Amino acid sequence: MHIDLNADMGESFGMYVLGDDEEFMKYITSANIACGFHASDPSVMKNTVDFAVTNNVKIGAHPGLPDLQGFGRREMKMSPQEIYDMVIYQVGALNGFCQAAGVSLHHVKPHGSLYGMAHKNTEVAQAICQAVRDFDQKLFLYIMKAGVIAEIAQEMNIKTVYEIFSDLNYDPEGNLVITRSHDAHDPETVSQRVLRMIRENKVLATDGSELHIEGNSVCVHGDTPKAVDIVKHLRSTLTAEKYDIQAP
Repeated sequence: MHIDLNADMGESFGMYVLGDDEEFMKYITSANIACGFHASDPSVMKNTVDFAVTNNVKIGAHPGLPDLQGFGRREMKMSPQEIYDMVIYQVGALNGFCQAAGVSLHHVKPHGSLYGMAHKNTEVAQAICQAVRDFDQKLFLYIMKAGVIAEIAQEMNIKTVYEIFSDLNYDPEGNLVITRSHDAHDPETVSQRVLRMIRENKVLATDGSELHIEGNSVCVHGDTPKAVDIVKHLRSTLTAEKYDIQAP
């Protein structure tokens, strides 16, 4: 079975450095690069694209809400047209750096609260899917299988990659619990949780109930404490279990 390891990258801004993207990039297969609204700036975007090219990592745009102070993790009320325009703008910006580096953009993955909104709100989901399809029908869309956006993407014939989250919690309805900062995790615990999600399609929700979950792309965040240790351990564990680590 092929397993993709994806991570949100390029989330530094000016003098403010978040995560060790250069080191982290060695262990993933696809990178979701911030596009300047929730984090990043042109120089960070360019450098992160270069890190991805050096490590043969597929590049995705990671559009977020226009919320630098809140890191895109605060919900905002926006019209479908505003969301469509915002996604096109951000994907286009990152695509420019990809073209300059001689590589193709591989996917789009909404960030933070925009991601959560897309799985619960039909209008938000439709705006994002329309933007992705209008920009380039060859792009993958990284989403969870649960929620309204999966059905809409399928109806619009958008290529989807379903992901599971190694280091975020799920509520009893299967929605991600979006927090302002990520908690520390034990690398072995994360690896075993991921193995159970892949093998048994099960994960514990915040209330202790079991959820059915599906996906062959595992998201690992680079801004958690000991993030590099976690992704190294996870990749090593999956490789030892004979999973083929590669992007779609």
